This record gives sequence, structure tokens and C-alpha cells, in this order.
Amino acid sequence: MQQSGGNKVLGTLKRQGIVMALVVIYILFAIASPQFRSLRNVILILRQVATIGVMAAGMTFVIIGGNFDLSVGSLLSLCSVLCIGLHDRIGPVPAMLVAIIAGLASGAVSGFLVGYLKLNSMIVTLGMMNVIQALALMVTNGRSVYLEDTDVWFCQIGKGNIAGFPISAVIMILYIILMAVILMKRKYGHQILSTGGNAEACRYSGIDDRRVLLKSFVLSGLSAAVGAILLSSRGGSAQPTVGQSYEFDVITAVILGGASLAGGSGNIYKTFVGVLILGILKNGFVMMGFPYYVQWIAQCLIMLVAVYLDMMSKKKKGAA
Repeated sequence: MQQSGGNKVLGTLKRQGIVMALVVIYILFAIASPQFRSLRNVILILRQVATIGVMAAGMTFVIIGGNFDLSVGSLLSLCSVLCIGLHDRIGPVPAMLVAIIAGLASGAVSGFLVGYLKLNSMIVTLGMMNVIQALALMVTNGRSVYLEDTDVWFCQIGKGNIAGFPISAVIMILYIILMAVILMKRKYGHQILSTGGNAEACRYSGIDDRRVLLKSFVLSGLSAAVGAILLSSRGGSAQPTVGQSYEFDVITAVILGGASLAGGSGNIYKTFVGVLILGILKNGFVMMGFPYYVQWIAQCLIMLVAVYLDMMSKKKKGAA
């Protein structure tokens, strides 16, 4: 039996509600501030969300698996100071590799504790957050680190353009496409969705849920390291606490994108839409002269609404 035109429209709105929210929010700010809708500002927003976009792509796998990674903000700090601190000593490429290895190692430790030892992910990553933050402070002695010359090619990653488009935004988009392909087209994507939905059933079907969860945290760690490269290259400097509160932005973006808190569902592209919504809200509030703490309040309210909608959708599915 075919759906009526009205039902089709309602079905589309339910599936693409987050996209509609993005359009509405953008239009509201564009009406309120002519400067907001300028091409220059649109490009600025894309540059500003590049780090969160990359990190949120990795976090999506963790949340689909039914877990959280609260350590990504501290890991962003550590990888940033490693990247900048080692740049002039060993060169940009080796410095970036060290940062990536640090991200992978951190993710592997968290993934092992959660996947193989079955420890609670929030407790594990909360502990990792403190340990990694301490390492970032130890590496720098609590001081900011800077490049001797900010005109090096490394800095072009964060502040350079290709045909007027930010290089960092290009990297973010390519990274998001790669993660989306892994989730939707590769075997591992099916495994993490299945593990998040019902880990016990996966074990009976021959899927090693321990390894699947470990890989999700490794992807999250890798994403934090790539995000650190984008962030630190933009200004040619890094502070040992630069990543504080980033974990909140990243998790909010993933939840806004519709990833279930219970695990088993999520979409990389919609996570990217959630990232854009956060970026537009922060940029729009600044354009309109709102204090910074208004952003925190708005973001908290948005996250609470997203969590509430996720709970309601689960109740409806259970009732059905």
C-alpha cells in the first residue's frame, strides 16, 4: 500500500529533521545579521569546525558501539603540544606522525580496557582524560609552545586555502567521507552497528565484539590526533589545556546527528550536520554580540533536547 503525499512529507521530515534544523538556524542568523551570510563568514565557519568535525567522525563509532570517549579533549591537547613542540626539532612530518601514534596508542589503551576488560567506558575515559592532561602539562612544563617561524608549510594546513577554500575544511570533508565509507560500506561498519545493537548476539554470530570496540576507540584516538594537527597548524602554537571542553562539543555534535545513546545506530554525514549546527550557533552568537556563556547555555539546552528526543524515539520503538 502506497503512502499518501502528506505521509511521505512527514516521513522525510522525520528522517531529515536535523538537516531542516540546520537550514532554519542558518536562515534565522542570516536575517538577523547581514555580515553572517557573507561568503567570507561561511568560509570562516568551515575553518572553525574542521577540528570538531574530524573528531566527531571518530567519536561516532564509539557512540554507535554504545560507549563514550571523554578523553578526546585532553588527547587533543597532548597531540597539539607534541606536534608544535617537536616540529622545529625533528621536522613537521615526523612531528605529525608522533602525534598520530600518541592518538592511536591512547585509543588502543582505552579500547582494551573497555573492550577486553569490560570496564565502563565513562569511568575509563574519565581516568584517561586526567592522565593524558597530566602528560600534556608534563611535556610542556605547563607552558604554551610556539613555532619559531609561522610561515612554514605546516601552518598552511590550518590557515591556507585552495582556490579560496580552507585546506583544513578540505581535509575535514575528505576525512568524513572516509569514515562514512568505513561505516556504511566496509565490514567493520556492519560489525560496530551490530555490536552496539546487541553485543551478545554478535558473539553468537562469530563477531569478536572486544576487537570491534577496541577499533572504535582507536579510530577516536586517530581522529583526535588529526584534529590536533588541524588546530595547532592554524596558529603555529599550542597550549597544554587547549582541548578542554572539546569532548563536550564533539559528543553534542554526534548526538545531534542522531546517533543513539544506547548504541546500534548513527550516521557520519548527519554527525557532520550536527557539527555545522554547533559551528553556526557559536559564530552567530558572536556576530550578534552575545556573551560567550550564552553559547554554553544554548549548547547544553540543545544537547538535552537531543537526548530527550533520543529517549522518546526508543520508547516509541519499544511500544511498537
